[in-house]
Amino acid sequence: MLLVLFKRIFGGKHEKSAVTEDHHIAPEEVVEQIRRGEASRSDFIAAYKPYIAKVTSRFCKRYIDPEQADEFSIALVAFDEAIEQFKGQAGKSFLGFAETVIRRRLIDYVRKEQRHQGTVPYSAFDQDDEEEMTVNPIETKEALYRYSISQEAEARRMEIAEYDARLKEFGISFMELSDLSPKHTDSRLLLISISRLLANEPELYEVLEQKQKLPIKELCEMASVSRKTIERNRKYIIALALLHNGDFPHLQQYIEPQDHALPEEAEARGVRA
Repeated sequence: MLLVLFKRIFGGKHEKSAVTEDHHIAPEEVVEQIRRGEASRSDFIAAYKPYIAKVTSRFCKRYIDPEQADEFSIALVAFDEAIEQFKGQAGKSFLGFAETVIRRRLIDYVRKEQRHQGTVPYSAFDQDDEEEMTVNPIETKEALYRYSISQEAEARRMEIAEYDARLKEFGISFMELSDLSPKHTDSRLLLISISRLLANEPELYEVLEQKQKLPIKELCEMASVSRKTIERNRKYIIALALLHNGDFPHLQQYIEPQDHALPEEAEARGVRA
């Protein structure tokens, strides 16, 4: 959940939709909004891909790679079908209904596949190693992949904890950043640009470290923005600068340089729009 929140705060090239699994809006309500044309169907499906993958893996009793598995593609279509078929009756869960539809479509797929001849079971890939132990390279590859994913997730969690502690040194809460983050992408890109100027200028960054305050005048001149823009987004700029210059390789990918030009309207809105 913290990682989802982090993506929402800083966006970047991995920016996700505002519709997420832990969003305060119930999925049943979002489905109704989609029906009324008030919400994005594609964003809703994208936000629930982890749930779809979990349901699919549970059905198949093995790990399902969302990037390659036919079963996942079938589950995606089934989830979309569930959006169309769901009837929002009192107390009825959309996710429970969607899981039922997904399972039905996967059962149909399995039955169809079983009719085909020449299906190769996993056991066909068993091999004997040098110590005459039976190993399965396919299962081994999947296990290693799952392990690397879990290790990366743990590394991110540790970085977020360390980053939160660093923010507290400057009187900033990690959870507070969600409210401070600009809603518009161009505004966020502008602040990322300003924070990068601060992080890359040793003398200015030293002022931040020693006095725990922004060198506002210098930043205004370097970024050609108003004093009001800097002052209104002080905490967010500080948080970004700390992220730039900290040992947070996994988190820094969310504020990597963008190819987009910084629109002038971001400054015109005062950024916090």
